[in-house]
Amino acid sequence: MHHLALNTDDMKMPLAFYTRVLAMPLVHALKVPPGLGTGPGNRGNPPFENLRHYFLDAGGDSLLAFFEMPKGATPKADRNAVGTMQHVSFTVTENKFNEVFKNLKNANISCLGPINVGCDTWSIYFYDPNGIRLEFSHQKEAEPRVVKRWTQTKAEALAELRTLSQDPAWLETMVAHLPDSR
Repeated sequence: MHHLALNTDDMKMPLAFYTRVLAMPLVHALKVPPGLGTGPGNRGNPPFENLRHYFLDAGGDSLLAFFEMPKGATPKADRNAVGTMQHVSFTVTENKFNEVFKNLKNANISCLGPINVGCDTWSIYFYDPNGIRLEFSHQKEAEPRVVKRWTQTKAEALAELRTLSQDPAWLETMVAHLPDSR
C-alpha cells in the first residue's frame, strides 16, 4: 500500500495522537493546490479547495495520510455502513507493538487486547481521536510476513467460498493461485 487517506476536521488532533502515541512520524505536509478540489483538475481529492494533506510513516514502507475537512462541512460516517471503512490494521514488529500498547496505556486510551486473532497474529484494537477504529498486529518474526502467514490452502478457502457460490468455474478461478498444502 502506498498510502491510506483518512479525514479529520482538526489536523492537530490526529498529528498529536499518531506521532506521540502511535510513534508514526510526520514525513510530508502540503496544502492541496487550487483547482484539485472542485476544479477540473480534481483527481479524486475531497471536493474542497486548499485542504491540508499530511502524510505519516506507517511502517512497512507505507504512508498514512489525513485530509483536513472544513469543520461541519460533512457528517460523521458510520464505520459499519456499506461503502465505508470499518477499521485500519497496521502490521508491526513485536517491539513496536509493545511500544504502542504501552503508549496507549500511558495515554489512558481504552483498547481491546492483546488477543490472538488467528494465524499466530496478536492484535490490539482502539479508536483514534476522530473515532476511527485502528488495529495494531504483530507476529513473532522480526520482519512480519502477513500475506504468507494468512494465505490459506485451496481446501481452506473453498470451505468458506462454497457458502457464497456453488459455481465450479468461479470457485476454481478464486483459488487457482493458492497452494494445495502448507
